[in-house]
Amino acid sequence: MRAHRSTLSKVERALRAADLPPLEWYDVLLELERGGPLRPRDLQDRLLLAQYNLSRLIDRMASAGVVERERCSEDARCQWVRATPKGEALRKSMWPIYAGAIREAVQSKLTPSQARQIGDLLERLSSCPATCG
Repeated sequence: MRAHRSTLSKVERALRAADLPPLEWYDVLLELERGGPLRPRDLQDRLLLAQYNLSRLIDRMASAGVVERERCSEDARCQWVRATPKGEALRKSMWPIYAGAIREAVQSKLTPSQARQIGDLLERLSSCPATCG
């Protein structure tokens, strides 16, 4: 947990220094790129955010013009969230900063072989269903 917090803190600082939005914006935009448009509850499941946090985050992102909401045709209570072209461009501009901060945090402490091993282990753990272990 300490390593996770430390690394994310470095990523957040790098994004802030580049005058980019917080990492959570990247995560939302990435999930919308991977599977969008998505309903807020689907985003919530993918990002593991509390509903009220996600609602406020989507509000801020919509105000900035990087996501937009659209009502579902089959259910008036439902809405879809999609990335706008501006949002897609923003996510792409955030990636080099994000990746560089991760590289810096990992390369300074691990050999390439150790980094690959940890990556393989984390991939295995992240693909484990919630019911395992």
